[in-house]
Amino acid sequence: MSTPERIVRLKSVLARTGLSRSTIYRKIAEGTFPSQIRISINGAGWHESDIDRWVADPVKWRPTHGGP
Repeated sequence: MSTPERIVRLKSVLARTGLSRSTIYRKIAEGTFPSQIRISINGAGWHESDIDRWVADPVKWRPTHGGP
């Protein structure tokens, strides 16, 4: 049995990447950072595996999930 995919919120993403909030959203728009996924009406987060892959190699990162 595999472990379910963890969803991380903005505060965790900021701490893990060292990027500012505005830089993260600019990179999302450019397609060079993982897109958020909707988790509730007012909430969104990121797949932890996408953030892990981005942190490991930001230059070569490419999306694997279908989108937001």
